[in-house]
Amino acid sequence: MGDVDLIKMQTKIRSMTFERGTPDQIALWRDDLAEARANLVIEGLVPTANDDEMFAMMLDEGVPPRLMPTLILQLYLQDGRR
Repeated sequence: MGDVDLIKMQTKIRSMTFERGTPDQIALWRDDLAEARANLVIEGLVPTANDDEMFAMMLDEGVPPRLMPTLILQLYLQDGRR
């Protein structure tokens, strides 16, 4: 992914209406994300520091992992990226 303005993305996510995760759910999602990241590294697809920060921020905001790709795509399209 390209560089992302995390502050801008976080502001947009905070203004969105969706069911956010509970603290317990978010803790499990963090574990799942760490495992997925480790698998990517094993396969030679190392996420950038910016990617890691973006997904960490999304978890901080309680975004369910199943919703992350949709939000990322939506936010990228709003910024005129394709």
